[in-house]
Amino acid sequence: MANRLAGESSPYLLQHAGNPVDWFPWGEAAFEAAAERDVPILLSIGYSTCHWCHVMAHESFEDRTIAAFLNEHFVAVKVDREERPDVDAVHMRAAQAMGVRGGWPLSVFLTPDGLPVFAGTYWPPEPRGGMPGFLQVLAAVAEAWRTDRRSLLEGADRVAAFLRAPEEVRGGEWSEGPRGEDGRGEDGRGEDLERSVAIAVETLRGQFDRRNGGFGGAPKFPQPPLLTFLLRHHARTGAPDALAMVEQTLAAMARGGIHDQLGGGFARYSVDARWKVPHFEKMLYDNAQLLELYADLAVITGNREYRVVAERIVAWLEREMLADGGAFAAALDADSEGVEGRFYVWTEAEVDALLGPDDAALLKAHFGIRDPGEFEGTTVLRVVASVDELAASRGEPAAEVRARIARAAEVMREARSRRVRPGRDGKVVAGWNALAIHALARAGRALGHGGWVAQAEAAASFVLGAMRDDDGALARTFARGRTSGAGVLEDHTAMARALLTLYGATGEERWRQEARQLLDLARDRFRHESGVGYHDTAATDLFARPRDLGDGVTPSGNALMAEALLVLGTLEHDEDPRREGGAVVRLLLDAPGGHLAGFALAVAERLLHPPRELVLAGDPASHAVTALRDVALARFDPFLVVGHDPGGAPSATVCEGFTCHLPVTGPRELAAVLEA
Repeated sequence: MANRLAGESSPYLLQHAGNPVDWFPWGEAAFEAAAERDVPILLSIGYSTCHWCHVMAHESFEDRTIAAFLNEHFVAVKVDREERPDVDAVHMRAAQAMGVRGGWPLSVFLTPDGLPVFAGTYWPPEPRGGMPGFLQVLAAVAEAWRTDRRSLLEGADRVAAFLRAPEEVRGGEWSEGPRGEDGRGEDGRGEDLERSVAIAVETLRGQFDRRNGGFGGAPKFPQPPLLTFLLRHHARTGAPDALAMVEQTLAAMARGGIHDQLGGGFARYSVDARWKVPHFEKMLYDNAQLLELYADLAVITGNREYRVVAERIVAWLEREMLADGGAFAAALDADSEGVEGRFYVWTEAEVDALLGPDDAALLKAHFGIRDPGEFEGTTVLRVVASVDELAASRGEPAAEVRARIARAAEVMREARSRRVRPGRDGKVVAGWNALAIHALARAGRALGHGGWVAQAEAAASFVLGAMRDDDGALARTFARGRTSGAGVLEDHTAMARALLTLYGATGEERWRQEARQLLDLARDRFRHESGVGYHDTAATDLFARPRDLGDGVTPSGNALMAEALLVLGTLEHDEDPRREGGAVVRLLLDAPGGHLAGFALAVAERLLHPPRELVLAGDPASHAVTALRDVALARFDPFLVVGHDPGGAPSATVCEGFTCHLPVTGPRELAAVLEA
């Protein structure tokens, strides 16, 4: 029998609609039921592609004995963290305040009025590996609620007070003013930013894995915001090691098992330090950011291999992630047939059965396929012998070896497509689609793929058309024909930045107008009481209003706001948005951990570079203006803002700081000005 989740739109909640647990979705009904019954709430937070969420669901939430105890002594509430990131953020902070490391599934016990009393993550159904069994945990909390409630309530009040306490970090004003030749403002704020940037670069040098690329050890995440910062630092200063850290990381990832060598796209992270064995789920937000990075690296280095990686990310997006209406689905599961990674791994016998002996030997050497493999006896494909190495060892032309590998890999991909596929979380997340829209528009122009820009426009049209309320605010998600969850700061600011990128890539004025409207709305709804920076949510039904000043695997909503304000201010020659964006950056870098707030540092690089704008006059759709735009956007110039003046004859004017060059009319002339 289905429970209360059967009417929800979230794929994650629907996965639990058949559980014997009497789940409630997040909302007043759950809290009213807990108050009426005088029982605590078990809040269980996860997401549809979370492997350990699946494990706990199978072991505990599908177990009738555990479900019966849970239903008798608690009100159970299930939340999709991707649908309600605000609920997740507040309760994750609560768990961490209680000493829990964090992660998903996140399990938090609440009072009927919503205050956290105890938290954990995954618990096995019975004691195992030093962990208590889930039924033991439930029994202990139920007993404490019955016999020692005062202690629980006092602890909940302390945690809530800690999370409600105002931040000490308030940030400072940014007064840009005239700049010297070094790009610093006269008020000294530039020197502060330079110091923050220098500390961050030095810290990253110390954390960089010089053997394998990336930062730190296992598990190893790509961390796109940090890589974006390093590329911008290289662009502004010419620092060779900043570029080298990015290139070594992205090259190692491209060769590794974290990269789907047959289908394109990247898994969420590597369980080891060498990028060999991934956690197999694929997230839209990771691949959107990596698309931009590989496209930028292709332009900077001229290396065709990086272009190929970017093209394969887009091929995967278009083949497997397109949702109805032109937007993109959220994620692919790690599991198929209940087994993590089964869709992606290979044995020697499987390869031998598909290919002739010589091609099989070539592919096994290229991808390191051997029995037994390193992942539960099977092999995760990664490049262990390059085309050039194989060509040299076999005495064959590299072009011929490359072509044979491509043909044989396509045979394997086709065979793999007949396996049971991992589940897809088909909901559309506004902020994640914004990351994809920005990346497709930027990479499409950089690599000469106009179709990518058109795909970005289609996704933007869907989000703006299907995911806004009457006031113009964005919803968080769209699934099963309807929206769910109020859009958070990240959704609005990421979309505003994406629309400004689309405006630069197409000259369509509507994208700039929509971006300005979203920014005005976000500045009104999310502004922090201090006057500097923003909350992550508008009005909230939570006991504390979340405000995340640091990046996770995606840029923070505050950092995205700062970037969008700086771009808009440059486009509209308005110092007020630039001043506000600068104040937000200072806030983020002054916050605890701000020395590694990757995207805030990337925006700081924009502040430290004089405003740089290209104004294209003439019809944006004309051949002449398109040719000028293509010349500009095919270069790696992360500080260049492209604006359009549809009147007059086609021409291009480059302005930097407070100085403009004379207009030029030809692509070669423009290229020379930009290089100078």
